[in-house]
Amino acid sequence: MSGFARFLLGRRARRRWIHLILGGALAMPYLLLSEVVVGPVFGSRYVFSSLPLQLVAFAAALPLAALTTLFPPTRPMCVAVVRALCDVDGERLADGPARGAAARGRTAAWFTLHLGLGGVVAGMSLAVPPFAGVLIVLPAFVTLRDTRLGLPEILDHTWALALAPVAGVAALVALAGSAALAGLLLAHGAPALLGPAPEERLAAAEARAEDLAVRNRLARELHDSVGHALSAVTLQASAARRVLDTDPRFVREALLAIEETTRRTVGELDAVLSVLRDTDASPTAPAPTLAIDLDGLLHRTRAGEARVTATVECDPGSLSPPVSREAYRIVQEGLSNALRHTDGQVAVALRIAATGTHLEITLENPLRRGTAPRSGGGHGLRGIADRARLLGGTAEAGPVENTWRLHVRLPLEAPA
Repeated sequence: MSGFARFLLGRRARRRWIHLILGGALAMPYLLLSEVVVGPVFGSRYVFSSLPLQLVAFAAALPLAALTTLFPPTRPMCVAVVRALCDVDGERLADGPARGAAARGRTAAWFTLHLGLGGVVAGMSLAVPPFAGVLIVLPAFVTLRDTRLGLPEILDHTWALALAPVAGVAALVALAGSAALAGLLLAHGAPALLGPAPEERLAAAEARAEDLAVRNRLARELHDSVGHALSAVTLQASAARRVLDTDPRFVREALLAIEETTRRTVGELDAVLSVLRDTDASPTAPAPTLAIDLDGLLHRTRAGEARVTATVECDPGSLSPPVSREAYRIVQEGLSNALRHTDGQVAVALRIAATGTHLEITLENPLRRGTAPRSGGGHGLRGIADRARLLGGTAEAGPVENTWRLHVRLPLEAPA
């Protein structure tokens, strides 16, 4: 019983009832305009005095309402009201004006349906409650039968008078039920009539994919630049602390490397954050490349007692800018992973070579005893794999005997 009461007069039902009454209010201007035409056509000056003419005028008003959907704001307005009052999942509704004949046709069908059902329910909401109220109180005020309320003659009978309150309550229940069913119909029809068209869904999916790609790119940049900087600074500070009293010169060099690393990382962080704040913003600092920044990267890494042996068998300056940028980030992340998992106390071998049409980056470091191989890796290795895949290359990482080996192949020319 409580479920039926919630269906008729629950919060959702009341909000949908208000939605229908708004539809009836929107229908009034079209109805008045239609009556101006219907009256002369049928030779009547008072359309309101004839129920059939009122129905004809209402039917003629609905096509006039459908013409309103030619204006672009119609669908956004309808969607906003449905989201607010009909408890429809907003993701199932379209955003923005209707584009294309099919979308405009569905919007016209929705607007016409809303105004049609709303006009009927709004009219019932005005007429039924007073009539039902009179029926309910009629046995207590028998003299109401003799007034000019237009009550049916059947109420002159005693048995009909006794059943009048029941009929009044039934009329109110029927009104609430009609409003609930009409609101339910509109709520179920909204996604089909106001939902996005296939091309709109495709455009939205492409926009989400583009946004996700940008976010992933920024996440990789933050992880590789900031993560490497923190690892390098940690190792440099740890090495400087160990020889603080015995090798002041090394401490000065380590502090200088920390200063350079943090200053450079802050610049890269500002560039990434500027893109996050404003999607149209361009980075304030150029991205590091293998051709220009490899020597500085190796110098800062070695400043923390890391033994990095680098063999470069190609001309980094001949690489295309995208390949040079991604190769730098791959080397940076590879070194960061190696130092993070070895504490910088073992030798790290880096080899960069051009073979045919590909650039090969190989980084190896011995596995520490008692350390389980890093199967699958973390965000860093996934970022390296993503960078390689976006350029049309490959990345492999894993243990080879007692050595952790990272091998990346990139095309010398980035794809369009």
